[in-house]
Amino acid sequence: MTLRDVFEAISGQPTFLFLLLMAVPAITFLVNVWSGETAEEIWKWRYAYAILVYLACIPGIFALTLNIYLFLFERQSIWDMHLAIQALPILTMGITLLLIRRKIPFNYIPAFGRLSSILTLIAAVMGILWIIDRTRIYAVTYVPFTYVVIGFIALLLIIRFAWSRIF
Repeated sequence: MTLRDVFEAISGQPTFLFLLLMAVPAITFLVNVWSGETAEEIWKWRYAYAILVYLACIPGIFALTLNIYLFLFERQSIWDMHLAIQALPILTMGITLLLIRRKIPFNYIPAFGRLSSILTLIAAVMGILWIIDRTRIYAVTYVPFTYVVIGFIALLLIIRFAWSRIF
């Protein structure tokens, strides 16, 4: 089964996908209501918020990365975009993060920094690949492949360090 097959199967049942993705912001809203107003009450719900963040961000980041890939590398037209698969997870992620941010700061949510790290890494890799694709720099060289991998990892670490200094 390919990724295209999975998307076609999901496209056949968009109502199920819509209900599944919209359940995350709905549950977030309910957790916001139930968690109370004092800091101690909200602190008890931080792991529930962490689960909700991951439930919203994993499909959202995947959809965002897929969209960037399809528009930059595959040159897909925006008119061919499948809203349930390509836009709804991003919308769900945005609504969920907005609801959570109103209640609790993100730095209190366990392992939230890992999501920003993975998003930074994905953005760096996509940026590097896009630059290589656009400049059409292909070199035949006698440099061992391990040196190329070490250089790529060093470049990612430099980008990660620069990103953390900027933000």
